[in-house]
Parts: sequence; structure tokens; C-alpha cells
Amino acid sequence: MNQKSNNASTNTSEKTTRKVSVAVIGAGTAGQNAFRQAQKTTENIVIINDGIWTTICATIGCMPSKLLIAAAARAHEAKSSKEFGVHADVQIDGKQVMSRVQAERDRFAGFVKRQVESWPEDKKISGRAYINKEGLIEVNDELIAADKIIVATGSSPFVPEGWVDKLGKTLITSDTVFELTDLPASMAVVGTGAIGLELAQAFTRLGVDVTLFNRVNRVGGLRDEDINQKAIECLGHELTMQLDSKIIDVGTQTNADNEAPSAFIDYKDSAGQSQQWQGECVLVATGRRNNINQLGIENLGVELDDKNRPKNLNINTGQIGDLQLYIVGDANAHLPLLHVASDEGFSAGSEVCRDNVGAYIRPPAIPLGIVFCEPQIANVGMSLPEIERSERTHVTGKVSFDNQGRSRIMGVNCGLLHIYACKETDKILGACMVGPDAEYVAHILAVAVTNELSVKELLDTPFYHPTILEGLRSALRDVQKQMSIPHQAEKREEDGF
Repeated sequence: MNQKSNNASTNTSEKTTRKVSVAVIGAGTAGQNAFRQAQKTTENIVIINDGIWTTICATIGCMPSKLLIAAAARAHEAKSSKEFGVHADVQIDGKQVMSRVQAERDRFAGFVKRQVESWPEDKKISGRAYINKEGLIEVNDELIAADKIIVATGSSPFVPEGWVDKLGKTLITSDTVFELTDLPASMAVVGTGAIGLELAQAFTRLGVDVTLFNRVNRVGGLRDEDINQKAIECLGHELTMQLDSKIIDVGTQTNADNEAPSAFIDYKDSAGQSQQWQGECVLVATGRRNNINQLGIENLGVELDDKNRPKNLNINTGQIGDLQLYIVGDANAHLPLLHVASDEGFSAGSEVCRDNVGAYIRPPAIPLGIVFCEPQIANVGMSLPEIERSERTHVTGKVSFDNQGRSRIMGVNCGLLHIYACKETDKILGACMVGPDAEYVAHILAVAVTNELSVKELLDTPFYHPTILEGLRSALRDVQKQMSIPHQAEKREEDGF
């Protein structure tokens, strides 16, 4: 691994059962990408995994959550179609909803499993890895000396201290929610990040009585206060939210008729008044934490900051300083998103290639986050606070979707888009949005930021009529107007109708 570990492995060679060029610890998205890439140039490689040999995305994350959201969207469209003159009697079969979620989830996970099954058995080790003080990897009854180590151990749900014991079986997390065999009658969701918002709205639309809690008056991690307030307004038409609330205690209580225990949450609301929520279960969506605490990476000289993130991290490759150690994906807690984990795993697997032959290091992705609630929430590039701290001279282009043509036609006219642009360079710095089709608007803006397109260059591309994306053009024109650059000035009237 490093000089220390190489010397140690020589002194304990009689105890070492295997010597490898590369060891990958963790078989999620990042780990699997790293293994596949590194295997192209070295046969002397192992991948060690504790738990399921699939990915968070396929098994407990992106795919099952979108399956639940898809069911919820069907129910919502049917129930809210009266304004279009379409009347429907909606009946939701909770068991069938969850059965389809699980069946399709297992189908997606099956693709990953088949990929893993195609790998040589002698290169896969099931067990919990620990890096000892000699720099050797202990797993099961083996000691493994690795020239290079890639750590891709992922993340786990964070649950406040004591809640597991207090809530017992009434507590569920994003790791367990998709194992429900039926829809509960009522649910509290704690946390308004991406996971909390998406699941709270989905269960609400499927007929579950949901109350959403958060300790601050913010949803979706939004840092632009105008967008945040608009998101609260739009989502508040459906969701019961207790924002800016303080949870005092949680627990369970048994009903007089000896039914299964129900959960309770004692809290103070935004006005400071004591309240209690009671219901069937509590979904804790208070974030995820990286799984590196008990791995022993400190024995290799790795230091962590106050948020458990490794210091001296190369965001391109995941390498820690000059150590032959790479920490990638959710394990480094840099940007815990699937596409980032995929790129980091690919880059780390390329970087450890022998003599770096055939290595292709993907550039770090710009920040891009999407919350798949309705209306959707998106953040692209630099946030408004980051821009303000940088002291760049910037302007903010704005557009409301409340009366935007296609949005109103579709009955999804609630939203707001802000585009932040540098006044000196005419380049887009970032954007924040709540509104319809935010996922597509965000991708267009991400391409613009990545390729350093000017506002004029983006406006020179076609915008088809009538589309929701015409709202993007309106915001760009607002940016252009504020730039006060003569050769870019346009006087065309808005043609959104």
C-alpha cells in the first residue's frame, strides 16, 4: 500500500494468504465501476463486499423510489383530472402497488447480479474488510496485501440516537421502506431532503395520511430563499408539513384494543407550541452517512474532517494525497449522487492501471441535483450563497411558471426558475428551480455550464413552441437584459403563447 504497509507485509509474509495489485472494498456503483475498469489491465485484483452484491440505486434507491413515484403519479392524475372534465373513481390497491415496486426493483437488481456473477469467483470475497495497523486487509480468515486500495463502501441511513430502540418496528428508513407489503394508513416522514420529499409526496398521493417534519423552514436543500418559499407554496397544496419544528421525543404506545403499537412524535411547532403526532409508522429520512468509520483507514494515515469526509481528496480520482488509496462514491461524501459515484469509480479504476496505461480520468462533474417530487426541484452549478461568497458580479434571471403557456395548459403551472450569470463573462454560473420539467431544464443548463456557453450562445439555440422549456428562454432573456451589453440587446416580445 504505502512504504509502511509494504515493509509490514514482508515481515508477516507467512501470515499473508494473498498478495494483489488492486483491492476494491465495496461493490456498489462506484466499486463495481472501479473493478471493471481496473480488471482491464490487471488480473491480480480482488473485490471485497459486505452485504448484497447490488447497488443502492437498483435495490433501495433511485429505481424503487421512482417506481413508487410512478404509481403515485398515476393515482394523482386520475384523482385531479376534474378540472379537465375527466371524472374518475380511483381505488388504490396498496398490496399491488408494493408488489409491482418490488418485482420491478428485483428485475433491475437482477441485471446487476448477473454482471457480478460473470466475474471470476476467485476475485470476489464476501465479508467485512478491516485495514489493520500493518496496512493489510483482514477479511474472514485471510490477510490481503494490496499495492493499491479503492474504498467504495457506500453509505447508510442516519437515524438519531435512541430512535431505533424507542420506535422499534414502527421505524422505517430508505433502506427498508420498499419492503413494505402494503401501504400504511398513516406515516410521519422526518426530513425534507430529496428522499423525504419524494417519498412523502408519493405516499400522500397513494392515500396515506402523511405529515412531513423538518427542523428548519427549508425543503429540497434549497439555498435560494425565493425558490425555497415557492417550493413550500407549491408542495403545500398536497403535503401536510411541520417545518421549522423541533422534535422533543419519539416512541410507541399500545392501543386499548391490543392492536399493533402505534408511533408518536412529541414536537414543538413553528410557533413554539407543544404538539403530538400519532400514526402507524415513522420514516426517518434525515440523510445518509458514509460507511468508513470502522474500516481502519486511519491506519493508512487518512484524516477525516468534522463531517466524516476524508481530507486531501483528489475529486477527479478519489486519491488521498500521495497514498495508494482511493476513496470514491458515497464513501467520500463529496457529492453522494449516482452519476458522480459512477464517474469516480471509473476514474479510480483507470488511475490504478499498471503504468496508468489506457487510463482515462473523467473530469469532475459540476454539481447537479434533482428532486423528483412534483413540481420538481433542481440545482445546477454554483449555489447563490457560493456565488455571493465568491464576490463575483452576477445577475439573476427569473421566470415564473405560474402563467407560462404550456405549463398552464398541462395544469402544472406552479414554479420559479432563477439563473445566475457572471456579468463580466456572460457565462452561466448556476441555477435553482422548482417547477415542471425541471429535470430537463437542469440538464440543458448543466451542459451550458460544463461547456462554458455564453448566455447568447444558449439563446441562439432553438426553443420549440409551445413547450415548458420556453420558460428557460424567458429566464435567459431576463439575464441578457440585466447584462446591459449593447451587442446582445434584444427587443423581441415574449412569444410564449
